[in-house]
Amino acid sequence: MPEVLVHARGLTKRFGSFTAVDGIDFDLYRGEAFGFLGPNGAGKSSTMRMIGCVSPPTQGELTIFGADPVRDGAAIRARLGVVPQDDTLDVELTVRENLLVYGRYFGLPRAVIRERTAQLLDFVQLTDRAGDMVDPLSGGMKRRLTIARSLINDPDILILDEPTTGLDPQARHVVWDRLFRLKQRGVTLILTTHYMDEAEQLCDRLVVMDHATIVAEGAPRELIERYSTPEVLELRFDPALHEQAAEKIQDLSSERTEVLADRILLYVTDGDAALSRVLQAGLEPLTQIVRRSTLEDVFLHLTGRQLVD
Repeated sequence: MPEVLVHARGLTKRFGSFTAVDGIDFDLYRGEAFGFLGPNGAGKSSTMRMIGCVSPPTQGELTIFGADPVRDGAAIRARLGVVPQDDTLDVELTVRENLLVYGRYFGLPRAVIRERTAQLLDFVQLTDRAGDMVDPLSGGMKRRLTIARSLINDPDILILDEPTTGLDPQARHVVWDRLFRLKQRGVTLILTTHYMDEAEQLCDRLVVMDHATIVAEGAPRELIERYSTPEVLELRFDPALHEQAAEKIQDLSSERTEVLADRILLYVTDGDAALSRVLQAGLEPLTQIVRRSTLEDVFLHLTGRQLVD
């Protein structure tokens, strides 16, 4: 069996009368990428802060590397790397200096810090920008530098909070590539993300949280098979005919149907066969798309489409 690095049972976090995390159970294993997904306010950040030893649990059991995060927080934090949602780089220092200074926080010898700095800048493809000031760097470069900085202490676990928020597609894929390489090296990744394609790409396993509890757990493909269908048929009709078409489609299909303001979604086993039934019923959509089910379909099914502030 793989080694359990983080073990939680009945993990609870309260702030006064408000329960942010309500008795959740999970195990995180060495060398895997594990995701926490959920809408705003679901309890993800509170859970990550407890794992990061910056917020003590209110109740329940939590061990990290077999140690108590309250009693042994400093020792545990020395083995963690943290990539916060917002970059907290020192813009008055150069790229190289950001890593050199951060390494001193861990009490590392200067020679070790210099060697790791060179290796990490090469790893995140910033060697040619080592002498540049941070402020003019692009968002993608700053994100890669933040990841490099989080690795200066050679952590066993890397905690990432929304690692690619605000990045363009090219920069996101570069970050994904670096994180995949880290996992190949044996670094355990724990991440939160609102990008479902990112979760599918990076996570070996994940949990979906809603209203402070875990509502689903498993590998991305397992969750899709469990909570969705192999394919989804998306139909768009003339706005004037939208409601009439929705009623007729719901009469036609025994499978799950979602009627949205701009389109109708049919969760089906065979999208082409479902489209044939729609056309045979005399309905004429303006556009039709047959696609495979995704983790986003699962997420919206489990947590709803209602916007949560």
